[in-house]
Amino acid sequence: MKPTDIRFEGDKFWVDLSDGRVLGVPLSWFPILEEATAEQRARFYLSSRGLHWEELDEDISVEGLLAGRGDMTNRRRKVAAAE
Repeated sequence: MKPTDIRFEGDKFWVDLSDGRVLGVPLSWFPILEEATAEQRARFYLSSRGLHWEELDEDISVEGLLAGRGDMTNRRRKVAAAE
């Protein structure tokens, strides 16, 4: 199944899937998106496998969302950059 839309509300984002399911995802799972502006979040594109923000260098797979995984790569990158 593939994503068909994304919308942001408060501290979550919602992903509509082609099979009719809607996933609610905490922004805290994806620090890059959490810190992005509304305008940056709005500049996404969808592929058959996931969600992409080229400007933010953020890619999220539907498979990972369904498995309940946040973006550990970006968290590690942020921690390393802060040191």
